[in-house]
Amino acid sequence: MMTETEGAQTNEHEASMGDEEDGLSGPLLIEQLEGNGITSGDIRKLKAEGYHTIESIAYTPKKALLLVKGISEAKADKISLEAAKVVPLGFTTASEFHSRRSELICITTGSKQLDTLLGGGIETGSITEVFGEFRTGKSQLCHTLAVTCQLPIDMGGGEGKCLYIDTEGTFRPVRLVSIAQRYGLNPEDCLDNVAYARAYNAEHQFQLLNHAAQMMSESRFSCLIVDSIMSLYRTDYSGRAELSARQTHVAKYMRTLQRLADEFGIAVVITNQVVAQVDGASAMFNPDPKKPIGGNIIAHSSTTRLSFKKGRAEQRICKIYDSPCLPESECVFAIYEDGIGDPKTEDDDN
Repeated sequence: MMTETEGAQTNEHEASMGDEEDGLSGPLLIEQLEGNGITSGDIRKLKAEGYHTIESIAYTPKKALLLVKGISEAKADKISLEAAKVVPLGFTTASEFHSRRSELICITTGSKQLDTLLGGGIETGSITEVFGEFRTGKSQLCHTLAVTCQLPIDMGGGEGKCLYIDTEGTFRPVRLVSIAQRYGLNPEDCLDNVAYARAYNAEHQFQLLNHAAQMMSESRFSCLIVDSIMSLYRTDYSGRAELSARQTHVAKYMRTLQRLADEFGIAVVITNQVVAQVDGASAMFNPDPKKPIGGNIIAHSSTTRLSFKKGRAEQRICKIYDSPCLPESECVFAIYEDGIGDPKTEDDDN
């Protein structure tokens, strides 16, 4: 027979084990590094610079830690060593990596045809870039994802909140209300689950990622949207003289986005503008001589790149521009009052 005391101890142990398991499923908070020569003051200094998880320390080069005010070289070595003990950074088998990849979920775009093209939807843990001219549906997709990422997983959602960084002032909460009603969600709750920030310059745009890291370490987020990524860089860095500085800053920004995707398993979606190619020879053979801006930095940093073009009426065309696993193909989707959807056929109208 088990006494009441033993039963209570067993329940406490099971509860603590459950807490441990819950903790292991998400990112490890940086507070767990405290001890072994790492003080609470060191933790505060690191958090002030945007390091909120052990993964963020493990993925960061030592020279970046040395830039943190009050962190000496010996302390940086100690912090990196302790983080490496917790976060596996060595080789793993392809089968183990495959099983980890199978746990990643996809967030629905609202269009079945577009989801099929993307192999299920917008992939979590990676960066998806959407580029195209104005009025091709980039911001409309972002608004739809801000709602669908909150849906249960069995409905194609991510069961998490959304972070929305707006650089062009195109965010409209009223759009989220109609999209939420389409999916049967409470519009007020839906709006409360979207953390919105307007970025006013390139430096501010980068600082917002530090705030994003802090918020993601405190609550469950499933999607981070940047609409659009290069808009402020085009005005803050002008001319060839500042091109090198611009690209260096863009590379740092993209790396931070990828780090957040890896740390928190969120879907990162960025929109991008296009520029017309003025090379006469290429225009002769290319029927659509427009390319995304940002150069090779954006091209190599984005996992999946999608090209949006205008179609007839509310229809738009999405083409897989670059992807590590999706074939080059395209599909047609449409923009409606309640977000992105499939094009209506004659049967739907009748």
